Amino acid sequence: MLNVDVIGNKKRKRCGRVFRFKNFGEPGYPVMFSGPFRENVSALLEYANSESNLGMGMPMWSFQLEVHHHPPLHIFLFVIEEPIEASFNRHCKHCQYVGWGHHFICNKKYHFVLPSKEALATCSSCEGCCDAIAAINNNNNNNGRSKLIELQGHMMHGVFHSNGFGHLLCVNGLETGSNLAGNQIMDFWNRLCIGLQARKVSLNDTSKKRGMELRLINGIAYSEPWFGRWGYKFGRGSFGVTQSMYQKAIEAIRSMPLYLLIHHIGANNSNNHDVPLIFSRYQTLSGQSLVTLGDLFRYMLELKSHLPREARVIGNNSYNCSLNNTGSSTSSAIVESNNNNCRWSPKRIEMATRVIVEALKRTEFRWISRQEVRDAARAYIGDTGLLDFVLKSLGNHVVGNYLVRRSLNPVTKVLEYCLEDISNHVYPNCNNEGSLAITNGNSNTNYNNNKIKDKYKITRAQLMKDMLYLYKYILIDPKPMMGLEFLSAIPLAARIILDTKFLVRDYSGEVPAFGIELGSDGKLNLYCTILLRNNSSCIEEFLNKAMPPYECITLRSNATINELKLEVERNFREIYWGLRGFVVESIGNNNFSGNNIIINNNGKDMVLGLIEVMAGKIVLEGWIGEIIGVNNNTMFGQMCESDPKNGIVECTCGTKEDDGERLVCCDICEIWQHTRCVRIPNDEEIPHIFLCKRCEQEIVMFPSLP
Repeated sequence: MLNVDVIGNKKRKRCGRVFRFKNFGEPGYPVMFSGPFRENVSALLEYANSESNLGMGMPMWSFQLEVHHHPPLHIFLFVIEEPIEASFNRHCKHCQYVGWGHHFICNKKYHFVLPSKEALATCSSCEGCCDAIAAINNNNNNNGRSKLIELQGHMMHGVFHSNGFGHLLCVNGLETGSNLAGNQIMDFWNRLCIGLQARKVSLNDTSKKRGMELRLINGIAYSEPWFGRWGYKFGRGSFGVTQSMYQKAIEAIRSMPLYLLIHHIGANNSNNHDVPLIFSRYQTLSGQSLVTLGDLFRYMLELKSHLPREARVIGNNSYNCSLNNTGSSTSSAIVESNNNNCRWSPKRIEMATRVIVEALKRTEFRWISRQEVRDAARAYIGDTGLLDFVLKSLGNHVVGNYLVRRSLNPVTKVLEYCLEDISNHVYPNCNNEGSLAITNGNSNTNYNNNKIKDKYKITRAQLMKDMLYLYKYILIDPKPMMGLEFLSAIPLAARIILDTKFLVRDYSGEVPAFGIELGSDGKLNLYCTILLRNNSSCIEEFLNKAMPPYECITLRSNATINELKLEVERNFREIYWGLRGFVVESIGNNNFSGNNIIINNNGKDMVLGLIEVMAGKIVLEGWIGEIIGVNNNTMFGQMCESDPKNGIVECTCGTKEDDGERLVCCDICEIWQHTRCVRIPNDEEIPHIFLCKRCEQEIVMFPSLP
């Protein structure tokens, strides 16, 4: 069983060194990586502690990593080798979901795990859970597996196939009780991928915070998901979503003007006045112009990243914290802002201010025109000059627990006023500890704007509450309003973004155009792939498509063609399970529009001479021997990551392959479709008997028997 303490176990002797977490995986630390992926993994494991004595059923190694020295904190990185014989299912569902189902199955997988404390405790307390039982079941697939790679909730769990393609299965940061932040874990994973020279890595972005899908929030704010900081981009969309659809959906929401939402929502829905108030709140805090929905979400995320927990945004320590302001301070500010050149007394200005605020309160916090405010106040104040003076000076002033907002309607070009209740954002405690001062760097900032910022305070919890409100009532479920059909485009675009969960980063780059590089010590690096040939024409099309990615084959400069063939056979046999009996017959290239050109050659000819003739990437043709019978067509399908037993997917959304979403199978034609596309809600069970539309129509049209 596994018995490792995340902080260190004195009972367990360690002969290896301790590595710095923040540098692990960098060039030369702990090793200088120079070969292909599988060779780099072997070189890395030479510096690891072998854990074979733990009886895990699979070879396992560990690295002890120091996160920081004071206070001391060590974590462990476990590397577990999973041979194909130990797998419950040799087909990789992650490859199928991301569109790599045509890849050949590899002989090995390598799991890189930063285990959580709970996972280690579970393995430590479970007697016999990780014992190898291969000796008991010699010929079965029920071989012993490492319980560590089956547990959920690790700080990090990534898996690589031996051909260099991998999947990041989980990342859990501080909010889940981890010792590391999410960005620290991603930096670590990124260094591993670059150092080991991985090819492509996929991940399934389903991260949430307080019920909000972060790929939607970050997509609107930054035009890319959170993982985009590390180069992960659109990999494959579910429900037939393409990359073009994804990019257009992001741009449609990001570019939505705030003034359009403020005007229409505020004017047409009196029950949804919180949306324009939230807009104005962060417009005030930002000190700059927030024009679009993308600008707003970006500012909110950046503000959140700077706010300490349970902190509040404040202006300066000179703010008077009394919540019982009557309006006298406002009247004084109005007089001061007009250079004390005012023919009305502060008492009359205060009375007019109160009347205007009460008139605005009766509008239920909606935006109304200046004329409407003036007409409502004239019932109590007969001096129209006083009303005009106060309305002109009152914009963006705080009166008691309310902020009087003033804005020019961009559509009607009419001044409008709105009242915002800020009582929940003002605190009696003026202690500046743990707070964030708002400044806009301009020494000539308007006095009234600074006054508002002094009055305006917001907590991290309030910011998240505002973001959740916008997420729900703008992005996901906007309330239907007559004449505002354009708003319905927002949740449709949001749905497209949410249906894009599989992201991919290409770490390998492009293969050299001529398929050759000069390596160290004068050796040649040749980029080769293989093309399978078979006498059966029914699988010829499949074999032409099933070309594995190019492998870097290293040879001495005076190597012969026979040596190249042997090295290619050895490499591809080591990597791929279905190619263990692969034999090279001929050599060609595919430099001419994908057509393979066969090169006649003598096995004793020099490889360099062959390269000059081919002037392109090298393709070696061959056949598979005894390991997989060439006459059994179904076995060729078993060579690929996509499991042919999963059936045929042909959904109305255009999906032709399993994309990881819930599917239902027609009981007549046995074709699989998305439950969402056939209108079966996710919270309902799949019916015991299901017929697709086409089969239903055929049954209806079928003539009845006499």
